[in-house]
Amino acid sequence: MDPSEPTLKQLRYLAALDEVPHFRRAAERLGVSQPTLSAQIQALEEALGLHLVERSRSGVALTPLGRAVVTKARPVLAGAREIMDFAREGRTGLAGTIRLGSLSTLGPYLLPHVVARLHRQYPSLSLYVRECQPEAQKRELSEGRHDVLLTQMPFSGQDFVNEELFHEPLYLAVARDHPLATRERVTMKDIEDETMLSLGMRFPLHAEVSRLAASYGARMQADYEGTSLDALRLMIGMGMGASFLPALYVFSEIRSGSDVVALPVHGQRLERRVALTWRKGAGRATAYRRLAAIIRETVRRRFKELTVTGNADADLAIIRGRV
Repeated sequence: MDPSEPTLKQLRYLAALDEVPHFRRAAERLGVSQPTLSAQIQALEEALGLHLVERSRSGVALTPLGRAVVTKARPVLAGAREIMDFAREGRTGLAGTIRLGSLSTLGPYLLPHVVARLHRQYPSLSLYVRECQPEAQKRELSEGRHDVLLTQMPFSGQDFVNEELFHEPLYLAVARDHPLATRERVTMKDIEDETMLSLGMRFPLHAEVSRLAASYGARMQADYEGTSLDALRLMIGMGMGASFLPALYVFSEIRSGSDVVALPVHGQRLERRVALTWRKGAGRATAYRRLAAIIRETVRRRFKELTVTGNADADLAIIRGRV
């Protein structure tokens, strides 16, 4: 290789500096000394003939050209990492590093159960979980910030593969002193003339709650949109309105005797579809399918109320490496 060409290490260091705009902290994250990081960035600038980083007493920032280089470098770095992890899996099974992006309305209530199993069965695997904003999912997956996404369907795009995992019911949530709270279950007719709350428009659940409200004569409360499921639950508990909450959140956060009651909806299939998504052509597609099978098998064991897609025997064969 021409010594003047940029190296993967240099590109990785620049990407780290983009994520942590501070030389010392970025160096600590990379496990190198600050002088080493600084020298590699300088060597990269010399190799490219570009000014990539602005340094000052207050900190560091990438120049516009620096940010453009990082954008182009991320898919390259992701591909190189996939090659190494692919080779490692060939020797030891599911191993290496997988960077999993997840919606805040989904990951915290499912992944703890999955991660515990992965740690037991695949000690050579490192699963880095990072929360991603709904509007940034596709861009960050395309750029290589995430290897796979735990997301809500539909997730369209010619460059992605969607492996559906399960269908998750939605529950009608009301305050404990609401007239519906004493019911064992409700129907959609019961929300007529109700005030409905929802998450902000950037969340996939917003569109579903809005659609249901319009279909069954409820009123959307546009002045108070939740920034998280916890914030939405607090507003419901204060009697500001009702809403639909996903089952995994209900099982995790709504306890008996709390100020919010979650009611199953009878006669109407209310649910969200959850999938694992990755870039088409990813070198580790076999590992991602195994991860999907492990998630489905975990859900089968722990959450009987959820409808798991696919065949249990087929998933076990994938998990055991028979296909």
